Amino acid sequence: MSKLITKDNKLINASYSLGIPEQRVIFLAIVEARAQERMIDARGVLQIHASSYQEQFKVEKHSAYKALKSAANGLFESYFGYDYIHEKTGKPAHRVVRWAQAVSYIETAGMIELQFTDAVIPLITRLSEQYTEYDLKQVSELQSEYAIRLYELMMQWKSVGKTNKIPLAEFRTKLGVEPEQYKKMCNFKARVLDLAISQINDFTDVTATYEQHKSGRAVTGFTFKFKMKKNEEKTTANIESDNSDRSTIEGLNDKQLGRIARNPSFIADYNHLVSSTSPAGQNATEWEFEMTNRLKKDPSQFKKRPIKDYLEY
Repeated sequence: MSKLITKDNKLINASYSLGIPEQRVIFLAIVEARAQERMIDARGVLQIHASSYQEQFKVEKHSAYKALKSAANGLFESYFGYDYIHEKTGKPAHRVVRWAQAVSYIETAGMIELQFTDAVIPLITRLSEQYTEYDLKQVSELQSEYAIRLYELMMQWKSVGKTNKIPLAEFRTKLGVEPEQYKKMCNFKARVLDLAISQINDFTDVTATYEQHKSGRAVTGFTFKFKMKKNEEKTTANIESDNSDRSTIEGLNDKQLGRIARNPSFIADYNHLVSSTSPAGQNATEWEFEMTNRLKKDPSQFKKRPIKDYLEY
């Protein structure tokens, strides 16, 4: 069954920094809120269950519980900001809004109770003419918070298949990249932009590319082009990605290599390789990116067990 994520474009264009668990809980809450519009209008509490998280995002039960606990803590502390025209003065204004006014984590029941702030509710249930809509399944497999945000930004331009130029500083804030993060363009591309594009192309219904704009040698912004995948291409990709009957790294695609890198057994086996790239030193997205590249460049160092064992994660 289709589960539509619908957001006012103010929220799509907002600036915020949320991790994967927080974004995923918001997705599930939006689906629940729109299904129970009368309840949410009355400032009702939305229940998000670990079983729903586990089913939607294909994670283990213990991972779903851990994600809900992390999201409960993160969402209460998080906020977003967006620009708008102030109604009374007609002047440009910037508004900062907290996501939640109350969040409870009930560990023994495996669920979160979430109450959005009053300012959030109209942005997900009482939409203006300017809103963006997409199927939740398109972002369910994305493992980068930046990939999720970039996909949303592109979906705002779905009818034309190309975004306007997005200035670099604005693009960074929309993705939730902190000012001190990835200041060098090579790092920004490797850790944020190229990683996001790669995951979008592997896991969603679009194929995307970008054009960079420069002033002299400095990159000043980006334009994104994308097209919808044909059904037959998507079907073939799914068949290939589900093929786990391989005994070597040769011939595996990026999606399969990413699955290997996320496997807890793989992490335990090779965490010693470079301590600075271990999950303790980086987030899960950075670890996956680093280890996928290592698998491509030098598969000979990964010999502890057959590769197909890691694909069964």
